[in-house]
Amino acid sequence: MSPTPLTLYRGLPGTGTYSWSPFVTKLEARLRLAGIPYQVDTGSVRTAPRGKVPYISIPAESFYEDGSNKLSAPVVMGDSAMITKTFIEKGLMKDFNARLSGSQKLRDKGLMALLEDRLYWYNAYEKWVLNYYTMRDVILATVPWPLRIVIGLIVYSKVTRTLTGQGTMLFSTEEISSLNQEIWERINDALVEARSQHEQLEGPFWVLGGEEPTEADAALFGFIVSGLVCYAAPNQQKTIRGYPAVVDYARRIHDKYFPDYALWE
Repeated sequence: MSPTPLTLYRGLPGTGTYSWSPFVTKLEARLRLAGIPYQVDTGSVRTAPRGKVPYISIPAESFYEDGSNKLSAPVVMGDSAMITKTFIEKGLMKDFNARLSGSQKLRDKGLMALLEDRLYWYNAYEKWVLNYYTMRDVILATVPWPLRIVIGLIVYSKVTRTLTGQGTMLFSTEEISSLNQEIWERINDALVEARSQHEQLEGPFWVLGGEEPTEADAALFGFIVSGLVCYAAPNQQKTIRGYPAVVDYARRIHDKYFPDYALWE
């Protein structure tokens, strides 16, 4: 990598603190697990290549292997999964899953799908439906009144339409809470098992029980931490804190890879 780091756009101002977005923290974790330096900036969904955060900007000479693009504009990329995939393909990042067996790769992909395609929507329901005003006033903190009201309603309408089409809002609040709890219970069971395989290990342990992380670890860390720091989802906070192995897993990764970040309270 070039000594000039890439820039990670997180959507909200601030440094040394975790984001409420699990995908932002997922990408930060993936970069740190790979030892890739980066700097953070706010950015904007209006300029993001896929209309969402996180996204990155990386100097062209760091991105192209032959170094022939030194005068080119920086490469801008969006979507945490596609960024990781592209970096692996270009040899800029180690493929943590290359050594896994077929069944292990399926478990890894299945856990990521459970987090990103199921748990994410349960979280979105609690944030944008049950705690709308708290979520709006943090996410849109830089937007002045009365524009914040208008944009907030637009976001709310978009989120609820998506939740309805995706299926989450077809359940009651109690049913969503139960489904959410069940996911964390299964994750905690897996982490208890993984930790038991490395009882003498003081540092991080990994969700599949191996000696090194897999792609699912970056995603899982992102979802745990975002749940612990987001006060627009108090039920999610309470659920996660109720599973000591889950918190211990995240705390160990924090201590090794994010010592410069404020720990969740």
